[in-house]
Amino acid sequence: MVNNNYRRVVITGAGVVSSLGDDWQQVKARLQGMKSGVCFMEDWQKYEGLGTHLAAPIHDFELPPRYTKKKKRSMGRVAQLGVLATERALSSANLLDDPLINSHATGVAYGSATGSSQAALEFAPMLENLSTARINSSTYLRMMSHTAAVNISVYFGTQGRMYTTSSACTASSQAIGYAFEAIRYGQQDIMIAGGAEELCPSQAAVFDTLFAASTKNDTPEATPRPFDKDRDGLVLGEGACTLILESLEHAKARGATILAEVVGYATNTDGAHLVKPNMDTVKRVMSDALKDASVSAEQIGYVSAHGTATSHGDIAESNATYQVMGEKPVSSLKSYTGHTLGACGSFEVWATIMMMNENWFAPTLNLVNVDPECGPLDFIQHECRNIETEYFMSNNLAFGGINTSLIIKRV
Repeated sequence: MVNNNYRRVVITGAGVVSSLGDDWQQVKARLQGMKSGVCFMEDWQKYEGLGTHLAAPIHDFELPPRYTKKKKRSMGRVAQLGVLATERALSSANLLDDPLINSHATGVAYGSATGSSQAALEFAPMLENLSTARINSSTYLRMMSHTAAVNISVYFGTQGRMYTTSSACTASSQAIGYAFEAIRYGQQDIMIAGGAEELCPSQAAVFDTLFAASTKNDTPEATPRPFDKDRDGLVLGEGACTLILESLEHAKARGATILAEVVGYATNTDGAHLVKPNMDTVKRVMSDALKDASVSAEQIGYVSAHGTATSHGDIAESNATYQVMGEKPVSSLKSYTGHTLGACGSFEVWATIMMMNENWFAPTLNLVNVDPECGPLDFIQHECRNIETEYFMSNNLAFGGINTSLIIKRV
């Protein structure tokens, strides 16, 4: 049971860079128009043995001119995405030029699955050709798994806690959870939280070799298909989403606009298999999040599913959700963005907050015939649905058996 003396934690800002757009109006138009960011990656045809040529990229991404060459030197694409999303989030929270940000009052919790692939290529010749010719002073800074987190901290001058969550698909949901706990327990006043991921064909190859990537290359608009009986795997995407969390009293004192309140969080591990979810621990993480939030399953009006469109994942997640939550309205935003790995958790929380505040939720794209092996949830299909609710749950599952569940409350 949550101690009533713990501080309440609210979200006061958000910034996004995505294949669906860079602000809510753009993203909303794609969700309501049921148009995904998935396309055929013509350049990926050159990779021998790669079966999937599908992804949801951000086209023509480039940092604004105010980001000088010197400032960008330590940033690969993943860090650039994260820094720009953070700038937008701080601006939306009216904190961009606040001295509190470059002080010990503000911390960072940020994640990605990996660092920049281009930087990793600079190390490869050393091992293959025994030459360090391509390595320079910024190579490791761009390649390291915590590159987005530390570049955000350095660029904005934060001096508080640092959580670097390199936990693949749960990276940004864990980041939100750790940020929530840091503020709740009085360790920080403000936290920059979220995740970023750059698109790389090597990541697609990871899922391709596991037969978990979609190969519907001729019909990019028809995949991925979470929970559908004809799904054939996930599609990768890229992007970044940053949320600004702060204590309720701090937000009220400065007259901040509050988007939502974070009221519960749980994370655990399966301890059983590196890639196949364990239904029992997935159930447990949801139950623990409800307990942490001191709310019942009946109070949750919508569940944002991890929903990657993989065979084992969809079945285990949906059945676990049904057994804990009952026949709840559910959909997967990955059907629009593809799987953005380290960025998916924060993007899904943000987009679901915005939908909740407008009393509607997007359907799972391409979900035509629900797989009978999936749990009998109230899958939102074919069109947006009007739902008014005070709480929603957002779930994510990652390789290694890492599970997260967040409970968000409407303000």
